[in-house]
Amino acid sequence: MLLDKLALTLAIIGALNWGRIGLFSFDLVAWICGGQTALLARIIYAAVGLAGIWCITLLFQPNRDDGHTPHTA
Repeated sequence: MLLDKLALTLAIIGALNWGRIGLFSFDLVAWICGGQTALLARIIYAAVGLAGIWCITLLFQPNRDDGHTPHTA
């Protein structure tokens, strides 16, 4: 569960960065880390990529019982 949330958080951060690149041609990760080839930037890109791969597994998990009763009319 914690790993799922961490992976989703990293995937969202990556998606927001890609959105910024697409809309404004601005890579925030590269800007913060000193370029796309900087070691820290590459670590972040790799972590986001691994998180995206992990999130694929979430698509195939059965619905979890979270203890909430569905609201019916």
